[in-house]
Amino acid sequence: MKTAHDLVLAAKAQCTEVPVKDAPAAVLAADIVIDVREPDEYAAGHLAGAINIPRGLLEFKLSSTPTLERRDLNVVLYCKTSGRAALAAVAMQSMGYLNVVSVAGGFEAWVAAGEPIVKPATPVFE
Repeated sequence: MKTAHDLVLAAKAQCTEVPVKDAPAAVLAADIVIDVREPDEYAAGHLAGAINIPRGLLEFKLSSTPTLERRDLNVVLYCKTSGRAALAAVAMQSMGYLNVVSVAGGFEAWVAAGEPIVKPATPVFE
């Protein structure tokens, strides 16, 4: 029986991971950056310009969003530590997407490297 860890290791062997030191350049060159974490994780902080499509909805959103249908889009994926992003990258490759990379180490590595993130402002009520 395979574990989630086994599936992630297999996915990482099948997809391209970009090292966090090269991730800013990959993000700048991307047509789209997809955060595959859950909405509460995204709301707590994310990469500027990233859209949130949770891993469990990815294939459905890609299939039903005309602007995401082009298979030649340059896509950067990330999640918390890179497991979900690797699984998402393999799923996208299976769907025919040609240029998909995930960020090695994910959001945590991005933050640890001192790269900028967006945090929504919390309203103040007086």
